[in-house]
Amino acid sequence: MRKLLGQASVQVLRQLAPHELQDPALLDRYVDETGALLHACRHTARAVADGNSYGDSVGELALSLLYELPGQPAYWQAFMATLETEFARSGAFWQEPACEGILRKKVNDLYAGLRDRLDADAYMVATGRDCSPNRIYTYRMLDTAYREIAALFADWQAHGAQVGAILGRELHGIPIEVRQMKSVSGCKAEWVIAWSATLEQFGGAAGPLHTRSKRFASLKNSPQKIAAMLAEIGEYEQLSANQDSVEAFRGDAGEAGAWLEDYWRVVHESEQCEQRGDYAQADQLLADSGEAEYTEATDEGEEEDGQGEDGQDEDEGAGAQAGLEAPDQATRLLEQDRSSAVSLPPNYLQLARLAQHAGSRMLGILAQESLPIRLAVFHKLLGVADDSYPDVWLDPATGELPTLQQLAALDGISMPTLRKRRNEAIDKLYAARDSVAV
Repeated sequence: MRKLLGQASVQVLRQLAPHELQDPALLDRYVDETGALLHACRHTARAVADGNSYGDSVGELALSLLYELPGQPAYWQAFMATLETEFARSGAFWQEPACEGILRKKVNDLYAGLRDRLDADAYMVATGRDCSPNRIYTYRMLDTAYREIAALFADWQAHGAQVGAILGRELHGIPIEVRQMKSVSGCKAEWVIAWSATLEQFGGAAGPLHTRSKRFASLKNSPQKIAAMLAEIGEYEQLSANQDSVEAFRGDAGEAGAWLEDYWRVVHESEQCEQRGDYAQADQLLADSGEAEYTEATDEGEEEDGQGEDGQDEDEGAGAQAGLEAPDQATRLLEQDRSSAVSLPPNYLQLARLAQHAGSRMLGILAQESLPIRLAVFHKLLGVADDSYPDVWLDPATGELPTLQQLAALDGISMPTLRKRRNEAIDKLYAARDSVAV
């Protein structure tokens, strides 16, 4: 994960001009461009490697950590401060290939601190206990120690001398500890201390408890503290483990698939009715399906021509309220030209608009935003690919949402304007969430 983020970050940051370090929009630009690079290499061996015990890949974890950065701006500001300090001494060092290692080190420090902060927050939510980023760093070291000890125990025949040194005895046959240690909670503090002591002999470098660094030095004299922290790691793993059953997941997936099939069947039948000129039947099909809440039956006492007191067509007004625009012919032609210009199907916006769920609360909040802005919000919050996206939202060439450049062109605006309006839309969603919470 560190190498993926470092490689992508260097490519993006190397293009910066010195004056851009002061640009308030730089963080958004960095996240968007780095995210695109990470996504482009999502099929590489490094990206698809297992990242944790919950099934997340290294690439997925790198992307999730990147997208957390705007929510923790203090880490980005500290990173910018280090670049400016180094710039005052050495100039635009990030543009020099010989200084790539320096830049990578600063990027690594940025994400190491961010990761520890997020893990500490998750730990406090799961356990209700206070936790600092420094303590999380210690937890991570002990968890790594346990996993390396477990690997040595599992292959004890090939590492008999080191396993014997860890257990403090000469081995005669399979050690019973190999069968007894089922989880991190079963790892003894004495084994961790002995394992660290053996690393210089068997691994060529001093173990974490036996280096000159003072970060962990005190732990080797505190087996009770190590034992307590190992138990806490085991408790946290149980609390954070994914307990969902595969059968329940498959059931939900099947239900969702059936809903989508029914949805597209209704839309297809409605389109066929419109082609025959039977608009009443088309509206009835959508209304019966619950997917066109903006189509309302005329109540008793209302005018039969479907107009309210102000003369506005009720279907049209309700459709606007639900966020389902009905562009005129000139607008449709303009949309088709813009779609074709960015290599999307000419009717992309029309079909994407129909696929919006009229009853969704999010659509109600963002009713005044254009469709490309709403898609940019999804792009930011959920990423370029998500199982919840209708197929017509995706670029047929990539199977993903259009890029931000394509969305900006569809809306007829510049990239900075798109980012600004997208961020304002996201702020609306957060404000609506907070008001409900209050």
